[in-house]
Amino acid sequence: MKLYHTAASPFVRKVMVLLNEAGATDRVELIPAAVSPLKPDAMPIDSNPLGKIPALETDDGVAIYDSRVITRYLDEVLKAGLYPAAPRLWETLTLEATAEGITEAAVLIRYEFHVRPEGSRSHDWAEGQWHKIDRALTAVETRWMAHLSGQIDMGQIALGCALGYLDFRHSDRDWRSGHPALVAWYDRFAGRPSMLATLPPG
Repeated sequence: MKLYHTAASPFVRKVMVLLNEAGATDRVELIPAAVSPLKPDAMPIDSNPLGKIPALETDDGVAIYDSRVITRYLDEVLKAGLYPAAPRLWETLTLEATAEGITEAAVLIRYEFHVRPEGSRSHDWAEGQWHKIDRALTAVETRWMAHLSGQIDMGQIALGCALGYLDFRHSDRDWRSGHPALVAWYDRFAGRPSMLATLPPG
């Protein structure tokens, strides 16, 4: 299998954490890919017409995207057991979707100030994205701590990667303030070998 990859992407990191948890990093060849919505020719558009990463090419040559589809596929192929049976499955998928929303909003803020020309940037729009993140963090803090204390699953991995991205790209925002239980969980989770092995560069 081939994975279009950049180490700075939190969406790629989710896939890499799964591979590490499954002991299967040798099953996937990493293909470097650029990440910029303004340079589509540098993206894996043959494997993902949306021009986003990660994109996975299976051993049969089939292209799979986005990250949630890739992780479901790899979980089944590798028998990783990171998507539990129902009814816990619905909790896992909802937590994963919440984490994806945090990550997407954080990436959009990053793009707003590092991709868009200075005269086109909107601080109000970026603040709106941050409010989404803050609401989601509060929801996790108040509703999801029991789930986070259970057996590891893709919801937890997605959340760990989302929080890691907030540290990586938005450390000035201090997401930890007001979320003590979530901070305590993340500090433990971030010490897993799979998380340490997939830290973004720099």
